[in-house]
Amino acid sequence: MQKINLKYGKSEIPFEFEGDKFEVLGTSEDDAPLSDVEIGEKFENPIDSKPIEEIVKPDETVLIVVPDATRNIACGQVVNLLVRRLIANGTMPYEINIIFATGIHRKVTEEEKQEILTPFIAQRIKTFDHNSRDLMQFLQLGKTSSGIPIELNRKLQEYDHTILVGGINFHYFAGFTGGRKLICPGLSSSRTISGTHKLAFDCETLDRREGVEVGTLKGNPVHEAFIEVVEKISPTFSINTFVDDSGRLTDLFCGDWKISHERACQVYSEKRTLKIKEKRDVVIVSCGGYPHDLNMIQAHKALEMASHSCKDGGKIIFLAECKNGLGRDDFLKWFDAKDSIELAETLCGKYQVNGQTAWSLLKKAEKFNIKILTNLPTEVCNKMRLEKIESFEETVLEINKGMGYVLPFGAKFKVEKGE
Repeated sequence: MQKINLKYGKSEIPFEFEGDKFEVLGTSEDDAPLSDVEIGEKFENPIDSKPIEEIVKPDETVLIVVPDATRNIACGQVVNLLVRRLIANGTMPYEINIIFATGIHRKVTEEEKQEILTPFIAQRIKTFDHNSRDLMQFLQLGKTSSGIPIELNRKLQEYDHTILVGGINFHYFAGFTGGRKLICPGLSSSRTISGTHKLAFDCETLDRREGVEVGTLKGNPVHEAFIEVVEKISPTFSINTFVDDSGRLTDLFCGDWKISHERACQVYSEKRTLKIKEKRDVVIVSCGGYPHDLNMIQAHKALEMASHSCKDGGKIIFLAECKNGLGRDDFLKWFDAKDSIELAETLCGKYQVNGQTAWSLLKKAEKFNIKILTNLPTEVCNKMRLEKIESFEETVLEINKGMGYVLPFGAKFKVEKGE
């Protein structure tokens, strides 16, 4: 028998299995965490850019853009080192501000600010919140080539320099996280967010648009729209991280906001793409624990990865604590639709970002038998066409035929057929 601990929120669930019945896809065998000295060396050798000390002059102001609590990117360590470098170079602490790129997510709590930035930074550097629906926060900067209004948080033009701090992971329709996503959708208006995200969906076929794929940037209309938006303000510098399953920083790419991000995505894809020869009857998937399963909208990303390794009609056992519920109060309303076709038609009639996530989830629920271990109420799971289970162990014992896969870190690996 083999044993693996599957992360669930901030806890773990042990799973014992016969090695010839389940194959584990993706492990926690990451590179060793970087020391502060090694991170410093990365800062001193940026990609297609001068070092930050040669860009930011004394008396110039700096806005640092960071993600919210749904991203675990070793932000505290990176921002601490970045702020210290800026101050050592002559920038005063009051000339440095931080803004949370929440997009359409909720406001970051005071406790989360301490966790994201560390208490040292949170108590010394002034921070700002973003609200995608507060019209007073935005500047209108024209339109994209497809006519989407470009409305960005006005603070992006109130500082001499903007530095992005993000993390790299696969994204189910933007290709990858990090980089340009700190601005769009991170600091965009709800209109800009909706317009760019709608490019992922084809209302003629009622399906994903061509080029919209996990791990794809070139030819991906969503990514290309993000780039158009961010080019309006051209950030000074970008930092993107890789972290292990404990949240420790294992690699860092910094420099030009477009080129360094593309390099990071290329390396990430090479390291985190898993090849399988066949799809199997049973897939057990954990999001990888907190914060990947903080809510259903975030947890769905791991389910997307699992769907690529399961046979049509097969079983997916989905571990997603969802401590903070669904992620939005209006998410469940989409499941009033009788099926994914009706939901897609509703979505095309009045597009909303989370409607597309709901459509994607419902499509999977129709295609697979999804059993979920979660904190979500049973009636909520039922409405999403998911079967809530009370015992992971008992559910696994009921699986008495077929071969399976285990994805212990479903949110950070891409699965595709190939040799």
